[in-house]
Amino acid sequence: MQKLIKSLVQKNDTRILMIILDGVGGLPVKGKTELDAANTPNLDALAKESACGLHIPVAPGITPGSGPGHLGLFGYDPVEYQIGRGVFEALGLGLEIKRTDVAVRCNYATIKDGLIIDRRAGRIPTEKSRLLTERLQRELGKIDEAELIFAAGMEYRFAVLLRFPEPLESDAVMIADTDPQKDGKAPLYPSPAAKNSERVARIAEKFINMAHDILKDEEKANYILMRGFSIMPHIPTFQEAFGLKALAIATYPMYRGLAKLVEMEAPTLEGTVEDEIAFLKEKYNEFDFFFVHVKKIDSYGEDGNFEGKVAQIEHFDGLLPQILNLKLDVLIITGDHSTPSVMKGHSWHPVPVLIKSPYVLGGTVSGFSERECLKGELGIFPTVNLMPLALANALRLKKFGA
Repeated sequence: MQKLIKSLVQKNDTRILMIILDGVGGLPVKGKTELDAANTPNLDALAKESACGLHIPVAPGITPGSGPGHLGLFGYDPVEYQIGRGVFEALGLGLEIKRTDVAVRCNYATIKDGLIIDRRAGRIPTEKSRLLTERLQRELGKIDEAELIFAAGMEYRFAVLLRFPEPLESDAVMIADTDPQKDGKAPLYPSPAAKNSERVARIAEKFINMAHDILKDEEKANYILMRGFSIMPHIPTFQEAFGLKALAIATYPMYRGLAKLVEMEAPTLEGTVEDEIAFLKEKYNEFDFFFVHVKKIDSYGEDGNFEGKVAQIEHFDGLLPQILNLKLDVLIITGDHSTPSVMKGHSWHPVPVLIKSPYVLGGTVSGFSERECLKGELGIFPTVNLMPLALANALRLKKFGA
């Protein structure tokens, strides 16, 4: 499909804005999902005049990580391009990844009596995380033949590169995550799944043990969990694939990393959704495509906080008129996956989506929610098809065939 799309791309002066409300999809609590419960007059009015539907990030029944979810939104088949989370996190934090590097995304965590009692170390402040990461860099610069390069992230997150003397094959990172995914369980070991990955797994296990020894007196961040062992992939750039000059507006490093992977411009930003919108307004005339990431909706879903997730959706709705005033040619609002608060994590459920352009049917739904989007003209479709729909609505695709 990507080869076909590339052959049909044509240039014009239209602009596309894709807003990702991370984890926006949900499930009912007392009969209502978070979108049902939220007071969203602006989203509802927009949905009424838009093309609506539900998209499936990977395949029916498959729960996506944030990486596959966003790759699909960007038009890349996440099954074809299976990329570990470590690369996204490291790129987003400004690390230069070489072909000799293994990138890993890490969490500070709290361990007690051999069990992980908080996978996110109480969401320690970003400044505290920075200080701990600097300490690890000072005391763990090298393990065996691998140089270690650290970068602090937001709250409990950080990234590490294991830099080896020579380039690595793809099976060298076939290593199990050490995050047990639930509190109250023992951490897992970085088990190698291939002969060629034993060397990296050995160094990863040493790193975990040595880091724990350094952090053991910390009240909360006394352990580390490793996720997403990965090396730099070969992937077409967004400009090559879709002919678009793209800007990513995201405050969380991983999502900037996702954008940088396909060579979107992704400057380091801090602040609120209001700050992201202000930056969008500032750069509006300089790019063809804008990716704006809104994180906190997902965070409350993962914490099982139904009311908090509702409040974040309502907060975005109050800001939506500022975005609509830009009068973009194509506006897409959706999520990268569903994060029902009742499940406290990502799920496999299809994700609501709306596309606003002059070339949609519209008038099929009464608001923006899971049930309403099921009535929309887009139906239920694979996420990877969203970019072709965006290009078509921007009149950026030529006719196929005679």
